[in-house]
Amino acid sequence: MEIRQILSFTKIAQFESFSKAAASLGYSQSALTIQIQQLEKELDTKLFDRIGKKIILTPPGQRFLKYAHIIMSDINEANLALKEDTELSNALRIGVTDSICFYKLPPILQYFHEHYPKVNISIVINDTDALIDKMDSGEVDFIYILDQPCYNNNWIKELEVREKTVFVASPDSPLAKEKNLEFDTLLTQSFILPEAGSVHRRSLDNMLAARGYLFKPFLEISSIEFIQRMLHGSDFISYLPYFTVEEAVSHGYLSVLDVKDFSASMYRQIFYNQNKWKTREMAEFIRLAATLPEK
Repeated sequence: MEIRQILSFTKIAQFESFSKAAASLGYSQSALTIQIQQLEKELDTKLFDRIGKKIILTPPGQRFLKYAHIIMSDINEANLALKEDTELSNALRIGVTDSICFYKLPPILQYFHEHYPKVNISIVINDTDALIDKMDSGEVDFIYILDQPCYNNNWIKELEVREKTVFVASPDSPLAKEKNLEFDTLLTQSFILPEAGSVHRRSLDNMLAARGYLFKPFLEISSIEFIQRMLHGSDFISYLPYFTVEEAVSHGYLSVLDVKDFSASMYRQIFYNQNKWKTREMAEFIRLAATLPEK
């Protein structure tokens, strides 16, 4: 049994396709087929079934996949242990949601630039579902998102941090001076919100639907910076993750509204596909995401 055979096996299980697995590994499909045949001979069992055009694991294949992941993880840890004294230099491909990119990445990227100048970092910005697809297809190493908690047996989650979401307005707004605002009062105001379907907007729409509310905002736009500018000195209201407006609130540019019986949150999360080897560069980025101050 060879390491490359086990790696090939996990890739086929991930993609449910010999051709896609071969492309990701840089092998020909025939070479990959021979590797799996050799592995099946070694294990004396059939690992995959072909049903139409789809490749699925047999019951023995499902059992072996658990051990294959353990083997590849141990090999990766051994490789990392031998390289602990070497400079970080491998590239990082990261998928992020927009608010994470603009408000959480800058200090991490600056740290990498100062301490690990040989690491090339590429960033892909998209919504959660699209980023998950890119992670599972190997287009990015891991994803850093803001959303409701996401779980899957095929993913390894490294970070989950609660982030509160708030209603915000200009300090000049009459609502900014009131306590225990009622939702009915709040929803009579003009809102500027992230576009429909965005993670921030979906969170609000779901919360209001659960309370029996339905309304349309005055303006929908993807830019949180634009929303903040429109709020200042106006009577508009918005609903955003607190970390995106924290600086504006601390400088008196915006105010968090005091809403009665209201508490809502989303979660910053980092995870990667279990078939992905966790590199030292990935580990360092994840450490910084969990510990590095934003300023």
